[in-house]
Amino acid sequence: MQNEHLAANPPSAADAARNRLVIILLLISTFVMILNETAMSVALPPLMQDLGQTASAVQWLTTAFLLTMAVVIPITGFLLQRFHTRTVFMLALAFFSFGTLVCALAPGLEMLVVGRVVQACGTAMMLPLLMTTVMNLVPAHSRGKTMGNISIVISVAPAIGPTLSGVILDLLGWRWLFILILPIALAALGLGYAKLQNVTVPKIVPLDILSVPLSAIGFGGVVYGLSTLGEGSGEAALPVWLPLVAGLAALTLFIWRQIVLGPKERALLDLRTFTVRVFTVAVIMMAIAMMALFGMIILLPLYMQNVLGMAPVESGLMLLPGGLVMGLLAPFVGRLFDAHGARKLVIPGAIAVSSALWIMAGFGPETAFALVLASHMILSLGLAFLFTPLFTSSLGSLPQALYSHGSAVLGTTQQVAGAAGIALFVSIMSLRRADALDKGLGPLDATAAGLQLAFTVAASISLLLIVAGFFVRRPPDQA
Repeated sequence: MQNEHLAANPPSAADAARNRLVIILLLISTFVMILNETAMSVALPPLMQDLGQTASAVQWLTTAFLLTMAVVIPITGFLLQRFHTRTVFMLALAFFSFGTLVCALAPGLEMLVVGRVVQACGTAMMLPLLMTTVMNLVPAHSRGKTMGNISIVISVAPAIGPTLSGVILDLLGWRWLFILILPIALAALGLGYAKLQNVTVPKIVPLDILSVPLSAIGFGGVVYGLSTLGEGSGEAALPVWLPLVAGLAALTLFIWRQIVLGPKERALLDLRTFTVRVFTVAVIMMAIAMMALFGMIILLPLYMQNVLGMAPVESGLMLLPGGLVMGLLAPFVGRLFDAHGARKLVIPGAIAVSSALWIMAGFGPETAFALVLASHMILSLGLAFLFTPLFTSSLGSLPQALYSHGSAVLGTTQQVAGAAGIALFVSIMSLRRADALDKGLGPLDATAAGLQLAFTVAASISLLLIVAGFFVRRPPDQA
């Protein structure tokens, strides 16, 4: 096995230096992409006003991004096997840079969504590339520490993204969210071109063409159907049931096809990863956590700006301490994982996440800023104790031959769950708000009522996290 090979044959000094450089370059690029993804969270209310759009419309800037990632990530599993590390890296940065340029020049919401989709194609390739590379280069006994160090960088981007976004929106306007990040992306592209070396050996693997549209229709139909719930009766472009049924049907066919093709080594997304119990439980927990996380990324700024009357920069600053908590705790959590395994970390983490969401379910027009800040910090604390153990235990439980597929499955699950969470919670908020307006409530109270219901649903879903935490096990090679 790869783990035994790494333990018995540690890399030379030259190879170790090369491996460190590869991981650092991947981290820098991932940082830039996550910074871009999370910077949009506090920009949605200003975009609603500037472009004259509803919350259900502008949330597609995030939902389309996540959904595109969910469609492209399975293909990335194929790309990581078929092409060199450097080739996939350059392709990812090229997509991201071009999409950023499109967003900066977009005349309206439609072209802005197109730019976000192109950006997402690049981001979708980078995340599995990072995770698969780490799994191949880092021995099992130190993966928790390495994942913890990676989480520092990955956590800092969401922490400063909304804050920087708020400052930029106040001083310069939403286009500058993309204008300022473009030279950073181009610099990462140039640095990778000059310095990145290949660390994998490509092999000839088939691409099942039919699986690509099946995954796109399946994931897209489900998320679009959820999103139309919030557009109001009679306003949806299609009946709500139609995209949901079409999506579920296509998703069923996609799953069936992957199960059939898996033993033949021809699956786009090899679902044999789910025969490993540790991996399956970790993926389920990650999906629930991502639904809650991305739902809050959208709902909290809407609440702070539209109910509490905060400026974008103020709402961004309110999210900063929680993000920093995640970053500062990451190496500590990684070391705890190496010493004690996942279960002792994920159960208290799940309890903290659920507690924070139940606090948010009580938010109203008179809620104190301090309570909003404290609840977000508790949420971030819980997520810090979830993400590193779940990433490490899920991928560490797989055989080396399934690392790329495991990364793709994990990434796809994250993004679909995040997109579904955003669509579901925004739809619930919109429906409840419309009902409250019909009953005579003012716009502020109606918005607060809609957000309360959305937070309550998120809190209810989070209870499943606690239950699933008791089924987490340490991977065999880390026992």
